[in-house]
Amino acid sequence: MADSISFIPGGVTAPQGFRANGIHCGIRRNKSKKDLALIVADTDCAAAGIYTRNLVCGAPITVTRAHIADGKARAVICNSGIANTCEADGVEKAEGMCALASQVLGIPAADFIVASTGVIGQPLDLAPIENGMAELTAGLTEDDSGSDAAAQAIMTTDTHKKEFAVSFTLGGKPCKIGAIAKGSGMIHPNMATMLCFVTTDAAVAAPVLEQALRDAADETFHMMSIDGDTSTNDTVCVMASGHCGNRMIEQASGADYEAFYQALLAVCRAIVRELARDGEGATKLIVCRTHGAKTLEAARKSAKSVICSSLVKAAMFGSDANWGRILCAIGYSGADVDVSAIDVKFVSSAGEIEVCKNGAGIEFSEELAKKVLTPDEVIMDVSLGSGDYGAEAYGCDLTYDYVKINGDYRT
Repeated sequence: MADSISFIPGGVTAPQGFRANGIHCGIRRNKSKKDLALIVADTDCAAAGIYTRNLVCGAPITVTRAHIADGKARAVICNSGIANTCEADGVEKAEGMCALASQVLGIPAADFIVASTGVIGQPLDLAPIENGMAELTAGLTEDDSGSDAAAQAIMTTDTHKKEFAVSFTLGGKPCKIGAIAKGSGMIHPNMATMLCFVTTDAAVAAPVLEQALRDAADETFHMMSIDGDTSTNDTVCVMASGHCGNRMIEQASGADYEAFYQALLAVCRAIVRELARDGEGATKLIVCRTHGAKTLEAARKSAKSVICSSLVKAAMFGSDANWGRILCAIGYSGADVDVSAIDVKFVSSAGEIEVCKNGAGIEFSEELAKKVLTPDEVIMDVSLGSGDYGAEAYGCDLTYDYVKINGDYRT
């Protein structure tokens, strides 16, 4: 089992056997914004993915599902700017992206994960992708700069890249997991987030990789919301090269599996916190931490309902200790809770303040509450007082700028 998990520089190129790049090919009008990303493994990888449950589903998801149905993949190609969703020939275009990269790299088109993000319903032109393929593939590198470029190329309204990597050990072998992600709006995952690509040099069988990814998503991606809108293109995929030389993990149990899972969980949690922090127009990350729940389901439902509440989010923007909105959100969450046992306090780098005890208000300093709620990360600590289960959910405040950004998103 891993002695420790350490965050290290880099992203998808931190693990052995992966190269990446990102360029501006012309899908987006702004030439300063990269819009085409590529991640390539040196060898075939075990692969797994989870996707949006929105019935309006991006064509790249249909193609990726089919491509990794055999549990393996070799590369990821992704564009930003156009979502390739609600297009009559969307599947053909997603397959076309894979074919263009396949011709240059000599990797079968069926071994590509493909993704798109951006405006829904506008046609995706493959000509810029074809014209940019030589530059994209020529610039592939295992250096951190490759992951950096790919992370930038998948961004839409993100204000900064999301990129993390960790090191850990499996059976005495040093291993790594890296990831890049994008997402700032239309985020209320029913599986994952907008887009997240994970690489690892650990040897993990594909079915086990999928189980680990699904369990990690339940603790992280499924516990995040920015605006309550589930995207059409949500995708999280992971590729495992096995280059670190550990003994193959073939069961979702045991010390090695637990070590791998905890490392994957650490990366996913870091990604989710950064996605929530960078929500469209957001000024602060808000975390609802529940504990004392009767069941894990009750802990998760309560926490997620709180960070999804528009009224709670607006109160956090105004640094207003309106704790009644938190109880309200828990009350309609569907969670099995005793509302008369709920305690609430706010916690931040500026201190902490208790505002509710046993489901009722208590006297507190509004001045201190304002101070506690002003920093760019605020925790709503909620004791449900009825059991031993807990959970965390991640969101952001609701600001005027969210409306501004989404009022003219297409233009």
